[in-house]
Amino acid sequence: METTSGERVRSTEEAVECLRAALEEAGVALPSLGVDQVTAATGEPYALVELGRCNVRTAVRLADALRGAGGDA
Repeated sequence: METTSGERVRSTEEAVECLRAALEEAGVALPSLGVDQVTAATGEPYALVELGRCNVRTAVRLADALRGAGGDA
């Protein structure tokens, strides 16, 4: 069964919202978080997630959240 571009974008949007919610719980907000529109428009099976830019304070919060989750490898 082949997925349509709309289904791929919807799946990626769901992943972005899941990530946004998890980051919020950790006290982190990435203002530019979203679906990369260029890859969403291609035939690739999954679009890329654009994490965007953030300030130093947010970067430190994100690093702390990842360390707390055991992701400091």
